[in-house]
Formats: sequence, structure tokens, C-alpha cells
Amino acid sequence: MGEVGVRAFGAGDLDGAARLLVERHVEHRRRHPLLRWDFEDVKLARVAVTEAWELEGASGAVAERGGEIVGYLLGAPKGKVWGPNVWVEAAGVAARDAEVVRDLYGVAAARWVDEGRTAQYVVVPDDARLIDAFFRLGFGAQHAHALRGPFDAEVKVPAGLTVRRAERRDVQALAELDLVLPRHQGLSPVFSAGEVPSLEEAVADWDESVDDPEFATFVAEVNGRVVGSAIGCSLEKSSTHQGVARPDNAGFLGFAAVFPEDRGHGAGRVLGETVLKWCADVGYDSVVTDWRVTNLLSSRTWPRLGFVPTFQRLHRLIGY
Repeated sequence: MGEVGVRAFGAGDLDGAARLLVERHVEHRRRHPLLRWDFEDVKLARVAVTEAWELEGASGAVAERGGEIVGYLLGAPKGKVWGPNVWVEAAGVAARDAEVVRDLYGVAAARWVDEGRTAQYVVVPDDARLIDAFFRLGFGAQHAHALRGPFDAEVKVPAGLTVRRAERRDVQALAELDLVLPRHQGLSPVFSAGEVPSLEEAVADWDESVDDPEFATFVAEVNGRVVGSAIGCSLEKSSTHQGVARPDNAGFLGFAAVFPEDRGHGAGRVLGETVLKWCADVGYDSVVTDWRVTNLLSSRTWPRLGFVPTFQRLHRLIGY
């Protein structure tokens, strides 16, 4: 078959990379047919790869065998909240042989580390071979993107619980619940460094947005007291799910939280089902959500509601 040569990615490699992305996406859609079909068109795939290449600070590597491109890897930095970082987004990697990804990373990462980009993130399809290649490069699983079809069942509300649309009188409770998730994510075993807003900031945000018709906010009550909330909206409102990772006409389960002292009533499940039912009633063809895989609550609750991981975000911190 010939030796594989690896070099820095250049603008002349976009067509070959686009063809590889098409091949990857065709295989991915065999497992997840709700993903966008139009990225099987090389023209749209080229747009996605070009966008990854044209990000500020982008760089990467390409692998060739016999003059043909057989793999590529592209990454670029983004917000300081992620540390001295580089991100390989969903259109940033494809290879006919997953082992070639290790060679691609060996070339690309040398530049990234020279630039001080030691916090490294990669969004990859749920391809066991591809994930294994990154695991053997020192990456670990951090975050899951997941998808499911329309919810076609009735929401079963446990006795003692009430679920309804949020109203302006709920602003204080909604603001307090906004702090529950980031606080939980900061605990073991997640240890997220995400910033927790102040209660005053959260109240101000909800006071402005509680009536926004583009978001469906629901609350769960026990004895007339709000114990949890969840938000549904169009996936187009999400900055996390973009391009090849964004299904057409999809709803988004964007947030859910229950006060720690009120867990055990089934509020989290019923709030999730309520958002799913709302998405079905609106007419979305699918629903997307995501979670930290080290969050023991969400990583168990959302798969039980039928969400199947489609992409994994992997993470490596260099130098430790």
C-alpha cells in the first residue's frame, strides 16, 4: 500500500480533506441517520473544512499515500475560558485508517505545544477506532453530544409533582437553579472550572428573558414550591452544536437542574420528558443534548430518556 507521509496542512489540501469528511460522514450516518444528509455532498463538506482552516490561528497536518490524501487534522484556539487551548471541532479530523490519526497528531501537536496550546480538545464521531486512536495519544473522554428521535409517549408525572410553563413569578427560583448546575459541575468527579454567576446576575438575566417566546422554560413543583427547571429551544440557538454535528430541524434540551435537596422525586426525568414532548409538538425531527461524562447524574439520566451519543469531546492536558 505504500508509506504514509505526513506534513503541515495547506490550502491546497481542502479538496482532499473534504472527500475524507464525506466518507466519514456517510459511515457516521449509517449509525445515526438523523444527522444531516447534505454533508455527504463534497461541496458542503469543503465549506466545513474551509471554515475550520480559516479560523484565526488554525493549523494542522495532512497524511498522503501515493499522492492521495488519506487523513487530515485541523485545530484552532478559542476563548480563554478553556485555558491555553486548541480545538479540533467536528469537521476537523478524518482518516481512512484511524491509526494515521496518531501520525497526524504527532506533526500537528508539535506546533500547538510550541505555541503554548497545552489544553487540547477534540470533537470526534462515536467511532470506536477513532476514539481509541486518540485515547492512545493521551486523550480522555470529557463531554458527550447526543441525539434522539421525536418523543412519542405521554409524559408520566409522578404523584406529588406538578410541571408547568415558567412564569414571571418564578424568576427568583429560576435564577437560583441557574447556579445549581455549575456548582454541581465544580464538585467531584467533574471538577469543572466553569464560572458560577452571581445570584444577582442570574436574576437580572431571567428578569429580561423569562418571556422570550423562542425558549420553552418549564418548572417542576412539589407542594407549590419550584424544585427544578428545564429549557427547550431550537438547536440553532446552541453555539456548541455546529456544522456537521448539527442535525436539520432539531430541538435542543439546553438546560435542566433540580435543587440537590429535592432530588429523588423524579423531577429531572419528568422535566426532560416535558421538553421532549414540547419538541415533538413543535414538529422537530430530532432532539439534541450534551453532558459532561463525569457528571454522574446527567450521564445516566439522559441516556435513559433515549439519547444516544453521536460525538465525543476528548481532552488532553500536556505536561502533567
